[in-house]
Formats: sequence, C-alpha cells, structure tokens
Amino acid sequence: MARYGILTSGGDCPGLNAVIRGIVLDSDTGLNDFTYVGFKDGFWGLVYGETINLDRSAVRGISKEGGTILGTSRFGPYTEPDGGPDNIKKALERIGVDGVIAIGGDGTMAAANRLYEDGIPTVGVPKTIDNDLEATDYTFGFNTAVEIATEAVDRLRTTGNSHKRCMVLEVMGRHAGWIAMYSGLAGGAHAILIPESPESVDQICAWVTSVRDRGRAPMVVVAEGFTFPGMEEAHSHKGLDGFNRPRLGGIGEILAPIIEERTGIETRATVLGHIQRGGVPSAWDRVLGTRFGFAVPELIADGGWGQMLALRGTDIVRVPFADAVGHTKTVPLDFYGEARAVFG
Repeated sequence: MARYGILTSGGDCPGLNAVIRGIVLDSDTGLNDFTYVGFKDGFWGLVYGETINLDRSAVRGISKEGGTILGTSRFGPYTEPDGGPDNIKKALERIGVDGVIAIGGDGTMAAANRLYEDGIPTVGVPKTIDNDLEATDYTFGFNTAVEIATEAVDRLRTTGNSHKRCMVLEVMGRHAGWIAMYSGLAGGAHAILIPESPESVDQICAWVTSVRDRGRAPMVVVAEGFTFPGMEEAHSHKGLDGFNRPRLGGIGEILAPIIEERTGIETRATVLGHIQRGGVPSAWDRVLGTRFGFAVPELIADGGWGQMLALRGTDIVRVPFADAVGHTKTVPLDFYGEARAVFG
C-alpha cells in the first residue's frame, strides 16, 4: 500500500483544509490503494520526518475551517542546515512515505520542483490569496480574500460618508493587484492603486478632489505593493520575511496624510492585513479546494510526478512545475485601464 505525505507551506490560506479533506476522502472510496500522513508545519515536517496520521476521521468537517490543520511555516527545505535532498530522502525512507504532495504558492512550487528534480516524487497544488500564479486561472483563497476586502470597502464607505472623509484601504498584493482590483470594483471605489500601474500623487489627488466636488466621500483601495512613479521598490519598514523578502505594508498610511495635505480633505487609512487570510473560506474556495483535492490521487495514480494541478476555465488540469514556477500573473493593463477610465 502506497503512502504519501501532504504539506502546506508559506502563508496560510482559506481552503487549505478543503484540499486535505478532498485528497483523503477521494482515496477512501477504494479507487486508489493510498494512505496519507500530514507533514507538520510545512517543509519543517518533511525535513525532520514529523507527521500526523490523516484518515477519514482526521479530516471530518474540516473543509469549512480556515487555516491548516497541518500547520505551516516559511522553512526552506534546502536553505536550513538539516535540509537537502539526501537528508529528506532518508527521512522519507525512515517514516515509509513514497512521495510528497506540496500545497502552496510560487515559493512552495519552486521548492517542490527542485525536490522532483532531485529524485523525490512530488506533485503540487496551487495556493495563494493573491491569485498571482500564471499557470492557473484562479487559486483557492482568492475569493475569500476578495469577499473580506469588499466588506471592508463597504464598511469604510459608510463611515466615510458620515464624516465626509476620504478613506484609504490597503489590501494585500506584493506584485499583483488582483485583490485590490476585484474588491475595489465590487465596492465602487473611486480609485484603485495596484503594483502594475504606478500613479502620481497629483493624479490620485485629482481623483479624490473630483469625488469631493460632487459631494461624495472618496474611497481609495491600494495594494501593498503599489508604488509612485520613480519608486524603485514597494514601501517596507518591517524588515524581512522568512524568504528574505521585504515585509510590505504601510503604503496606505503614507498615502493618507499626503492626500489630506494636498486636498484639505480629512483622510483616514486602514490596513486590512492578515484579516484577509483568516476566518472560514467562502463556498467557492471550499469547492475549488475540494476539487483540487479530489484530483490529487488520480494524478499520483497516473504517475504525474513533477506536475501541478491548475484551474483552466472550469476544468482541473495538470501542468509541469516548470510552467508554474517563476511566472507572476499580473493584472492586465487593459483591464486596469477600463476601470481607471471611471475613477474620480
């Protein structure tokens, strides 16, 4: 009987538990003679062979739960002292695991691809609230994040209208502005600022002033990775994350006082932060995560090592890791241009 290990790595994401449940339950139908364990805390559990058993009882009712029952981390399987393919192979042999199912974003898929190239059977499932993986149309977690951000826009607009203030909402999005675009459009924001398209302070203030002059309270949605023209990198003042990348966040708090000074409109900033990751997943993300989970045992049964699942249209398909790694899916400028035409 083949035995496989599941790990969730990188930032947590609504829908992870639905994937885990889908994998285990699909195999429990008897179509594939597989059993599963879960690696604790991402690649840390893989390197050290620390697992929990995953059977039907272990995944009962978890699809509606946020986060991940396995835990996660930004532990690198190659960068940490005890990592590397030789040690990982020894750990897998010791615990009797025949292959790895990695659930994560671009960094996780890059690590999974490297494991595969080093002779460790590995498949991938895409996860990111940012929806920025090129190989898949949508990732689970994105819909939930957009719903949370849209509710925040709606709530900020009511208090902004009451006080005749300009409200600035900062949402996640390091290199891609998908959350800002979708939540901004859904909430009727008067300006949406994304990493793909730098906007000048003069332009932003012109939009805000136009809204004020019509007797409205301006609403601005900004992605954390947004830059003004001439900025070489996104604003960061929180040090580095586990992947040695600058921790983004705070551009909204930079922008708000500039708007107030330039326009005379009282302006407040809200940074939504990790609220976008937390809580129960939306119905869409539960279903998409479950569908990805159902597709994993079949992928393994077909010997599809070195591949990642993806959503194309309404179909779950398979793509090589090479097509999924290092290709950021950004907001098309024509899409942004359509929205930009009605800002202000």
